[in-house]
Amino acid sequence: MKVGIVGLGLIGGSLGLALKDEKLISCVSGYDIKQEHQSKALELGLVHEILTLDEMKRKCDIIFLAIPVEAIIQTMQNLNDISDDTTIIDFGSTKQKIIQAVPKEIRKNFIPAHPMAGTEYSGPEAAFKSLYKDAVVVVCDFEESSEKHVKRSVELFSHLGMKIVFMSAKEHDHHVGIISHLPHAIAFSLASGVLKEEDTRHIMALGGPTFRGMIRVAKSSPIMWSDIFKQNKDNILEAIKIFKNELSECEKLVQNEQWNELYDWMSQARKIREIL
Repeated sequence: MKVGIVGLGLIGGSLGLALKDEKLISCVSGYDIKQEHQSKALELGLVHEILTLDEMKRKCDIIFLAIPVEAIIQTMQNLNDISDDTTIIDFGSTKQKIIQAVPKEIRKNFIPAHPMAGTEYSGPEAAFKSLYKDAVVVVCDFEESSEKHVKRSVELFSHLGMKIVFMSAKEHDHHVGIISHLPHAIAFSLASGVLKEEDTRHIMALGGPTFRGMIRVAKSSPIMWSDIFKQNKDNILEAIKIFKNELSECEKLVQNEQWNELYDWMSQARKIREIL
């Protein structure tokens, strides 16, 4: 099979590295709107060749969309003339808005997927081959996809060592709003507040493992994450509301010096370690 990857940053570049080692893949082609990303991807060996999107449509059996979620919607409109045999897989972090935007002519070709993998870094230089190994990939609303394309994508995910979970796009967007998108909102808020209140020297001197761990994802791409917040607005707002209620509870217990109750509240929260 010949695979095309649109987007050659961390997600697409890591996918290219992993696919180049798969025996069932004969060629990995890449495309990126940034010329420097294309050049760097070739230099780093993330893909075998660079193609235009039109060339990719003619040549590739599978096309991955590893680009920001708003760009996925835009690019999808240029894929409505692909062959019935071509599989399109998007790797966006939201699902409902993307699925709604898929041209009806190619909905059967389309596999809405979200790999729960990534780092705070971006660009081709951030790519590494093992990113997807043992990672969960969520496949949504596959009933609307052709059986051929579902089987092809599942086979490929399995070869990459990924754990496949099926759920509806609505469920996906709700769950990731709380588990993935909310932590990013918190990290960006924390980073913004600290930068406004603290001198750079103090941040560098006192920013230990706890702070660095909390702040890590605030280094993520604003282009990618502002698009995600836009597409998953309602679920993120609901997640922020849940967090604000808990933070208010903590504030109340501290303010009222309810130390026993604070201990109980922390102990309840600490049960998360039984899951993760």
